[in-house]
Amino acid sequence: MTLDITREEYDTRLARVRARMELQGMAALIVTDPANIYYLCGYNAWSFYTPQMLFVPIEGDLLLFAREMDANGAHRTSWLPPEQIIGYPERYVHRPHLHPFDWVAFALRRRWQVVPASRGVVGMEMDSHFTSPKGYRALEHGVPEWKIVDSFELVNWVRLVKSEAEVQLMRAAARVTTAAMDAAIEAIEVGVAQNVVASRIAAAQALGDGPAWGDYPAIVPLLPTAESADTPHLTWTDRTFAPGDAVVVELAGAHRRYHVPLARTVTLGQPSDDLLRLEEAVAAGLDAVLSAAAPGVAVSALAHAWNWKLAEYGLEKPSRLGYSIGIGYPPDWGERTVSIRSEDENDLEENQTFHLICGMWMDGFGYEVSESVRITATGVETFTSFPRGLIRR
Repeated sequence: MTLDITREEYDTRLARVRARMELQGMAALIVTDPANIYYLCGYNAWSFYTPQMLFVPIEGDLLLFAREMDANGAHRTSWLPPEQIIGYPERYVHRPHLHPFDWVAFALRRRWQVVPASRGVVGMEMDSHFTSPKGYRALEHGVPEWKIVDSFELVNWVRLVKSEAEVQLMRAAARVTTAAMDAAIEAIEVGVAQNVVASRIAAAQALGDGPAWGDYPAIVPLLPTAESADTPHLTWTDRTFAPGDAVVVELAGAHRRYHVPLARTVTLGQPSDDLLRLEEAVAAGLDAVLSAAAPGVAVSALAHAWNWKLAEYGLEKPSRLGYSIGIGYPPDWGERTVSIRSEDENDLEENQTFHLICGMWMDGFGYEVSESVRITATGVETFTSFPRGLIRR
């Protein structure tokens, strides 16, 4: 196994997680989000469709629980030694009256005993896409001595500030992003079907750019088109592009699970006056945000800069402007921590990374431009250098 992140960095990550656990009064932490499992121990496989867990005690060895067939090879990607990787039996998979965490609860009693009564608080990722009510109930019943509490995205918040190694991985992902967006723009033509464009994007996402090979993205290419561009997060059909269509392309390049998303709008023919007005307003708003970003600046100040600039054009964007990014697994490339909006009370720090999604979804049309950025010591770095205006084909 080749580690892309050094063991020393993994140790630092774990120490930071345990420091937060101490502050939150936790004797142990149950991690089910595959992005957080990957962050702490390097384990990476398409195994998250069945229950899995990284058990993090405040002291002692980490324990990775996974389906037996996956656990047998987990050491291929993780730094954990085989004795810290435990597979639950196949008979627990997809059974109506059993859950793998029934078995895990019993195994934890044997391997870790039980949490001492005086420190019986165990954190769990209650809002992870991969924590189910049935799994929670299995642990609650299996180890009744525990007081299981919400960890409130504890590991996600540790991930918020990137190391230099992580920044380099995101720069590699940005090369994949650029190749994928190039492929999208080249493929979009009158008479071409959406699914054909999606296939070209997917091929470029996998091929990458030389040593910056492409990992699978957490979200598939999004292609809202013409009237449907007034709604985000639409994928594709066999619809063919027609003269006058405006096509929103949102995608990400991924490299070793690190993501750099990017959105651009392509127009087939002369854009409408309304679209040109949006192009101008969004460009001004994005410039204002990039100019304001720096360490120590309030996240809300970026939202205010954006909102004030839009207001000059008589526009508003009710949804958030952006969110933190880094490691991603389906169904999301966001970290679920900082959101760039007026209500966010955090301040920017160097080496935080965000996706600024300047999407304007109007009535019967839409326009999107986005940038993935890093907060530097003095301002902001954009991960790609893709032209920002309307792309005319």
